[in-house]
Amino acid sequence: MQTWQTDRTYRAIVDDLLAHPEIQALSNYTQHHHSDRLTHVIDVSYTSYRLALRLGLNATAVARAGILHDMFYYDWRVTKFELGTHAFIHPRVALRNAEKLTPLSEMEKDIILKHMWGATSALPHYRESYLVDLVDDYLAMREFFTPLRQWVAHHA
Repeated sequence: MQTWQTDRTYRAIVDDLLAHPEIQALSNYTQHHHSDRLTHVIDVSYTSYRLALRLGLNATAVARAGILHDMFYYDWRVTKFELGTHAFIHPRVALRNAEKLTPLSEMEKDIILKHMWGATSALPHYRESYLVDLVDDYLAMREFFTPLRQWVAHHA
């Protein structure tokens, strides 16, 4: 069992979100080639939550927005938009979908909308937004390079 699954405080914060079929449906979408989107959002959420606790940040907002930050239902490698790139569009789609699911604080909205900062130009308003952005970037790279890391570990 993974650590997040046994962390009662974390689970009390996110279990209502994880119970939604709309969140569970994220498991049907590949994320960063070697993981599914549900696993990714939980990893971003829990890692950000643990760091927020250590840094004295709003761990509840980070945990909840981390679950919701990639709440979109298309394959970003296939679906293209006329209004901009996936990096620009999907945070807006995720925010719209999240707002249909649960009430959001201004901080949670900013975290979801700005989690692609660096690929987009909109500056985050909160330290929590930067945190989720950095954790998301780190985990995306780790997920993408998982087969290479496994190969190197096996052949070392």
